[in-house]
Amino acid sequence: MTETPMPEDQSQPLEGVRILAVEQMQAMPFGTQLLARMGADVVKVEHPTRGESGRASAPTIRDVDGSEPGATFLRNNLSKRSLGIDLKNPKGSELFKRLVPSYDVVVENFKPGTMERLGIGYETLAEIHPALVYVAVSGFGSLRETPYGSWPAYACVPEAMSGFYSFRPEPGRRPNIGVAGAIGDIGTGLFAMVGLLAALHGRERTGRGQKVDVAMLDAMISIMDMVAFGPSIGVHDASIAAWPGILQTFSASDGLFVIQVGREHQFENFVKLIGHPEWLEDERFATREGWSENIEGVVRPAVEAWAKDLTKLEASRRLAEGGVVAGPSYEGHDLLTDPHVQSHDMICEIPVEGRDEPVRVHGNPIKFSGSPEGPADKWPLIGEHTESLLRTDLELSQADLDALRSEGVIR
Repeated sequence: MTETPMPEDQSQPLEGVRILAVEQMQAMPFGTQLLARMGADVVKVEHPTRGESGRASAPTIRDVDGSEPGATFLRNNLSKRSLGIDLKNPKGSELFKRLVPSYDVVVENFKPGTMERLGIGYETLAEIHPALVYVAVSGFGSLRETPYGSWPAYACVPEAMSGFYSFRPEPGRRPNIGVAGAIGDIGTGLFAMVGLLAALHGRERTGRGQKVDVAMLDAMISIMDMVAFGPSIGVHDASIAAWPGILQTFSASDGLFVIQVGREHQFENFVKLIGHPEWLEDERFATREGWSENIEGVVRPAVEAWAKDLTKLEASRRLAEGGVVAGPSYEGHDLLTDPHVQSHDMICEIPVEGRDEPVRVHGNPIKFSGSPEGPADKWPLIGEHTESLLRTDLELSQADLDALRSEGVIR
């Protein structure tokens, strides 16, 4: 296959887009980090002494300034700048309002009403900057009525309410919570970025900005589409045991690999590859339901006998090359040596002065034929860019900056 030649213009797709991010924890920071990796100028607005709440998560590392930022912050804030402003101070909120016209987008993920109480809600900012795109993420949204609007919400709440924890029930066992990290945060952040980019595109046509509102519960309901959809077409048991086909993990010499067989031609390939073509004539395997019913008694022992001298990657490769859907079940150390992960730059190593081990953060899964891979710059220190931003955007003098700093308004 011939590679598409890279153009002479090596700019990033979102260069020139400026985002003022009043964000915390993961949902919004995950999304804006993705945009920063594609060239957007993302400026985090944080409290001047303690920073945003994600910095206080655990575990922590020791940073170059002696602070100890937490894991949630470290992995969601690459390639951003930090502006330390106390928004609860009237002078701080006034500074923020003066900054807004220099930006295309304001994003926030606080409980509804928080930004309004600070005097910097959407209606106020839209009067100052009518072309502003304002993106809000919260547990239950702010543009439509909801009985849950006052509830605090971390990812586990919308995950639970969307049916995520009840979707694959195991008899006699409560569901694991947080089984996929914080998918309620990450999924919501991705939907928010789709809305942000759509609103920016719409502004090109109309010249007007608007508010984009994404509820974490709504995002999770979209992700868990089968929870509501399944019963409407007669699927009332969502357990793996009730699924007609083979969808299981199996043991190899060094760990687990997954197999999914849901079609007759896949089953034919599968049984031939593992050395049991006679199953094609066996009445027990005449239907997809039969494949499922015989997993533990027949299929698993046969597959694991076939794979006992193979690594999980070798077993998966043999199956995949034969047309069977399969893949190794990786742990963290496996990702560091996998050739796909390496060639796609999906693990970024961020060196930190004073630490022997770099911090490893996920890369950007979005690849472009005409733009180079964006940088993965280290997360910012609290208020690291306050002075340069206020000088550039507001033309504040050193005397102005010193006065604001002495009053605790900025860092």
